[in-house]
Amino acid sequence: MKHLLSTENLSVFDAIRVLDTAEEMSAVGEREVKKLPALRGRTVVNLFFEDSTRTRISFEAAAKRLSADVINFAAKGSSVSKGESLKDTAQTLAAMGADAVVIRHWASGAPHRLAATDWIDAAVINAGDGTHEHPTQALLDAFTMRRHWAQLRGTASTGADLKGMRVAIAGDVLHSRVARSNVWLLKTLGAEVTLVAPPTLLPIGVEHWPCKVSYNLDETLEAGIDAMMMLRVQGERMNASFFPSTREYSRRWGFDDARLRALDDLGMKDTIIMHPGPMNRGLEISSAAADSPRSTVLAQVRNGVSVRMAALYLLLSGDSREAAPNAIQSSKETN
Repeated sequence: MKHLLSTENLSVFDAIRVLDTAEEMSAVGEREVKKLPALRGRTVVNLFFEDSTRTRISFEAAAKRLSADVINFAAKGSSVSKGESLKDTAQTLAAMGADAVVIRHWASGAPHRLAATDWIDAAVINAGDGTHEHPTQALLDAFTMRRHWAQLRGTASTGADLKGMRVAIAGDVLHSRVARSNVWLLKTLGAEVTLVAPPTLLPIGVEHWPCKVSYNLDETLEAGIDAMMMLRVQGERMNASFFPSTREYSRRWGFDDARLRALDDLGMKDTIIMHPGPMNRGLEISSAAADSPRSTVLAQVRNGVSVRMAALYLLLSGDSREAAPNAIQSSKETN
C-alpha cells in the first residue's frame, strides 16, 4: 500500500494485514514503556481542515508511540484561513520533509486529490473527507468486532475475518462517512450488513451498496444481529428538515432503554453496541445503552490507536507480515 484513502478497494489480504498488525501494536499499549522505535526519524503531519478531537489525538498518539516526529496543522489560524490552497499547503509540507500526511477535509475527495498529484511525495491517510469515507474508523470498528467475534467462537482473532457476523448500522447514513467505509470493509470481511434509517437520511443509490436496507429498527433487532452500530445525527451538515423532531427520531430510530432491554428479551446476550463518537446521548443512543456492559465505545477509542499505529507502520516501514512482530520483539530486547 502506498496510501490509505478508502475501504472500497481494500483487498481482504490488505484489510486482514492491517488488523493483524494492529493486534501486535495493541500489545505496546499494555507495556510500561509504550513506545517502539519503528518510525524514528520519520515525520507525520496531521493536516486537519475540520475540527476533530478523537481522530487527531488518536493519530498523534499512534505516531508518537512509533517514535515518529509529529506536526499538527489546523486550518483555523493558519494561512488556509487567508486563502492558501491545498496545493500550496501540500508543497509547504513537502519542503518540511513530511513522510506521511494524515488529512481530514470538508471536501469529499480531497485526500485522493492530494495522493494523485505530484505536490508531495508522502503517504496519504484519509482521516475523513466530507461525507465520503473514513477508512481508519472502519478498520478500528472491524478490529473491535473481530475480537468480539473470535472470543464468541473461542478462536484467535489474528488472521480471522467476520464471515457470518450480522451487523446493523443505524442513523444518519446520508451524512456519514463512517457508514460508507464500514459497509465496504465489513462486506469485504464477510459480514452481513443492514443499514437502518428513515428514507430521508439514506443516500441516493443506496440500493446498489453491498448491504440490506431497513426503515424499521425494531424489525431489524427481531431478525437477529451480532453488532449494533449507532451513527451520530450530524446536525451541522443538515440544511433542511430530515425528520419531524428529535423526539420522533429518538423514538423510531434511536437505541433507547427499551431496545436495550429488548436484546435480552430476544435472547441476544452477546450482541454488542457500538458508536464511532462523539455521541448525542438521548438522541441516537441512551446513556444506559452507551454505558452498558454491551457497549464497546471506549474499546473502539482504545483500538483506534492500535489500528492507526498499524496503518502508519505499514505505509512507512514496509509491508511484511513479520515486520511488526519483529519490531516489537526488538524493542522489548532493547528495553
